[in-house]
Amino acid sequence: MSFTNKNHNAENLSSFESENSSLRKIFIVIFILLLVMAVSLPWWGGRSDMRLVSEFCYYLVLAQLWNLIAGYGGLVSIGQHAFVGLGGYAFFIFTVYLGVHPLAAILLSGVFALIFAIPSAYLLFRLYGAYFAVGTWVLAEVYRLGFAQVTTMGGGSGMSLPINIIKKLGDSKFDREMLLYFISLILALSVIASIYFVLRSSWGLALTAIRDSETAAESLGVKKRLIKYSVYLFAAFGAGMAGSIIYLNKLRISPDSAFSVSDWTVNIIFIVVIGGLGTLEGPIIGALIFFLLREILADFGSIYMIFLGIVAVIVMLKFPKGIWGFISSYFNIEIFPVRRKLLISKKGT
Repeated sequence: MSFTNKNHNAENLSSFESENSSLRKIFIVIFILLLVMAVSLPWWGGRSDMRLVSEFCYYLVLAQLWNLIAGYGGLVSIGQHAFVGLGGYAFFIFTVYLGVHPLAAILLSGVFALIFAIPSAYLLFRLYGAYFAVGTWVLAEVYRLGFAQVTTMGGGSGMSLPINIIKKLGDSKFDREMLLYFISLILALSVIASIYFVLRSSWGLALTAIRDSETAAESLGVKKRLIKYSVYLFAAFGAGMAGSIIYLNKLRISPDSAFSVSDWTVNIIFIVVIGGLGTLEGPIIGALIFFLLREILADFGSIYMIFLGIVAVIVMLKFPKGIWGFISSYFNIEIFPVRRKLLISKKGT
């Protein structure tokens, strides 16, 4: 009887694993199809479609980076818009005043944000918990007020990108928009791939150990300060590049828009929370939901923001791990498997 029960349990386990494997394959196929559609979009979609997907890509980049430092690293920052603004202003400095080609300026903008992140991290990592979160926001405000005093860059009213710089990206408007589209898409895919491989490495294991318990991780030899600094600087570099692409698309920058807490931090937190904190799939799901709600409700003015708040509250109450967290737990499935699992030998069953 015992032997029969063991066989029955083994068969049920094998059937369950097979179903999960099939579901994972379905999700992967859907992901690949969406990727193929995105790559081929310029040849069958319109300019408005390309602009919408480009916007989706840089929101996704910012969401994945915030999820990395908060969801995996436990560093809850409400001031990541600081590096979006720094990247945007750096792009204007490099292209307008230093004559750098726009494509090279995108990379240099990330480096510029990273350089500013080094002293920022030195100050902020002296704070913990809520103090760290508030400190990141205060620092972002300092940068906003600082750039508002720079009269050569338009002060508080900002400045526009000269047309001759835009024309360096291509002869026709369509060529320029297609190039910007692929740059946004490549950045999004690169950030997701980079985070995936980091989380699959020993650094990812160390990062999650620090999130769960800094004291325990440090007692096991994890270099807590090095890991946290590295993740914070990587997020700043990525946000700086995203900021440069954002304001290359917008063609105009000002301190209030570049360092907007609502656009580049509040919306990003919303995306990650409703999608699923601490998962790579969560920000993708969250960004899709955010853009869907925005397109449907954008004409309703302030009601749109109220509805987003209601959705966030409902999701946090009903699905504390986010929508993807619920799907993943219910079906026991991951598209990007980064968690370590204990494998039990079947010998003797």
